[in-house]
Amino acid sequence: MQFKNLSVAKKIWLLMLLVMAAMLLAGVGMTASMKQLESHLREEVQSMEERIRLVVELRGSVETAAGYLIAGNLAQDSESMQFFEGKFGQAAAHMTELMQSTESRLRSAEGRALFQQIVDKRAKLNTVAEQVGLERRNDGDVVRLVRADLVPAVESFIADLNALVQLQEQMLASTLAQAERERTTSYALGLVALAVVVVLGLLLAVWLVRQLTAPLARAVALSHAIAAGNLTQDVHDDRKDELGELLRSLSAMTQKLRSVVGEVRNGVDSVSSAASQIATGNQDLSARTEQTAANLEETAASIEELTATVTQSADTARQANQLASTAVQAAERGGEVVNQVVRSMEQINTSSRKIGDIIGVIDGIAFQTNILALNAAVEAARAGEQGRGFAVVAGEVRSLAGRSAEAAKEIKQLISASVDNVDTGSAQVAQAGESMQEIVASVRRVTDLIGEITASATEQRDGIGQVNQAVSNLDQMTQQNAALVEESSAAATSMNEQAQRLADVVAVFNVGQGAVAALARPTVAAPAARAPAAPAQGVASAQPAVTPPAAVTPPAAVAPAPAKKAPAAAKPAAAPQLLKPTPLSSKATAPNDDDWETF
Repeated sequence: MQFKNLSVAKKIWLLMLLVMAAMLLAGVGMTASMKQLESHLREEVQSMEERIRLVVELRGSVETAAGYLIAGNLAQDSESMQFFEGKFGQAAAHMTELMQSTESRLRSAEGRALFQQIVDKRAKLNTVAEQVGLERRNDGDVVRLVRADLVPAVESFIADLNALVQLQEQMLASTLAQAERERTTSYALGLVALAVVVVLGLLLAVWLVRQLTAPLARAVALSHAIAAGNLTQDVHDDRKDELGELLRSLSAMTQKLRSVVGEVRNGVDSVSSAASQIATGNQDLSARTEQTAANLEETAASIEELTATVTQSADTARQANQLASTAVQAAERGGEVVNQVVRSMEQINTSSRKIGDIIGVIDGIAFQTNILALNAAVEAARAGEQGRGFAVVAGEVRSLAGRSAEAAKEIKQLISASVDNVDTGSAQVAQAGESMQEIVASVRRVTDLIGEITASATEQRDGIGQVNQAVSNLDQMTQQNAALVEESSAAATSMNEQAQRLADVVAVFNVGQGAVAALARPTVAAPAARAPAAPAQGVASAQPAVTPPAAVTPPAAVAPAPAKKAPAAAKPAAAPQLLKPTPLSSKATAPNDDDWETF
C-alpha cells in the first residue's frame, strides 16, 4: 500500500512512531553507554580504593612491626624480649599477607616498580634487623645500631609505602577525570544523536505537511469557486485517504448543486403560478368568510333574546318553588298541631274513663253505706229505747248515702256523655290529621314538580348559554379566519415575490451553460383589506382587533428559512415572512485552513 493512500491518522501516527522509535533508540544507546561507563568506573574505583586500603594497612603493620622490633631489641629482660619477639612475628606475618595481596592487585608498571622497591627495602630491613639481633646477642651497642641503621631503614620503607599510596591516589584521580571526560563525550554523542533525530523528524513533518496541504489547497480552491457561484469545476484524485475522500465529496457536492440549481430554476415558475392561484382563492374565501360572520352575528342576537326569555322563566319557576316550599312547611306545622290535638283528646278520654271508674267506686261505697245504715237501724230497733238515738243517726247516714248515690249517678251520666263527645271529637280530629297529611303530601308533590320545572328551565338556560357561547366563539373564529385569509393573501403575494428573487439569486450559479437571466415576474393583485364584521352583541369574550397584514420584507439572499405558521389565537399575527434568507458572502463560505484536522 502506498503512503499517500494511508489515512491521515495513520500518516501522523507513523511519523510519530518513527520519531519516537529513533528517540528511543538514541536514549537506549546513550543509557547503555552510560551504564557501561559507570560500571567500569565503579570497578576501577573499588579496585583502587582496595589497593589504597591495603597499602595503608601495610604501612600501619610495618610501623607496628618496627615498634615491636625496636622494643624487643631495647628490652632489658628476657621475658619482655620474648613478648615483643612474638608480637613482631605476628606483625611480620600479617605484613607478608598484606604485601602479597597488594602485589596481586597492582596493574600499572610504575606501581609494580615501586612495590619492588618496597620488597627490596623490606629485605634490607630484615638484614638490619638480623644485625641488630646479632649485636644484641653479643652484648654490643644495640642503641647505636638501632639509631643508625634500623630507624632509617624503617623510615625509608614507610616512605616508599607513602609514595605507593600517593601513586594510587593519583591514579584514582586520573581515573575519575578520565571517567568524567568519557561521560561528557557520551552526553555530547547523545545530544548529537537527539539533534539528528529532531532534524529527521522536522524533515518528515515538512514532507507530511506538504502531503496534506496540497490536496487541502485544491479543496479550498474548489470551495472558493463554489462560493463564487462557479459549479463547472470538478476535482479528480486517486488518493485513498480522508483528503482524497474530501476532494471526491466536494466534487460530488458540486454535481449535486448543479442538479439542485437546475431543479430550483424549473420550480420557480410553478411556485409563482401556485402563489397567484392561492391569492385568488384567498380573496374568494375572504368574501365568503365575511358573509358567514354576518350570518353568525344575526344568529347570536336571536340566541341572546331566547336566553333572556328562558332566564326569566327559570327565575319565575324558582320563585314558585320557594312559595311551594313555604306552603309545605306550613302544612307540616299544621299536621303537627293536629297530631298534638289528637293526642290531647286521647288523654282527656282516658282521664274521663278514670273519673267514671272512680264514680262507680263512690256509688258502691254509698250502696254499702246504705246497707250498713239499714243494719244499724235494725239493730237499734231491737235495742228499744237504748237504741233510739242510734237509729236516728243511722237514718241520717242512710239519707246521706242515698243522696251520694244519686249524685254519683248524675255525675256518671255526665261523664259518660262527655266520654261519648270526646270519642266523637277524637274521631273527627283523626280524620282532620289524615286530611292534613294528604294535603302535605300533595303540596310536596307540587313542590317536586315545580323543582323539576325549575331544574329543566335552568338546564335550558345553561344549554342556551353554551350555544350562545359556542356561536360567539364561532363568530370570533370566523373573524380570525377572515384576518388569516387576508394574511394568507399577503403571504401568497410575498411568496411570489420571493420566488422571483430566488430565481434571481439562483441565476448567479454557473452550471456550465452560462448565467441564466431572472425569470419574468407575473404580477399578482394584492387583496384589498376588508374590515372584519362587527362582533355580535352579548358575546362574553372581547373580539380581537384584526390588523391588516404587514408589509413583507424582501429577502436579501439565497438561503430561505422555513415559514412560521400563523397562530390560531385570538390576536392574529402579522403576515408571516415565508423566506428568511441568509446573506451569501465569500467570507462566510470560505473554508478555514486551520480546520483541516477535522477531516
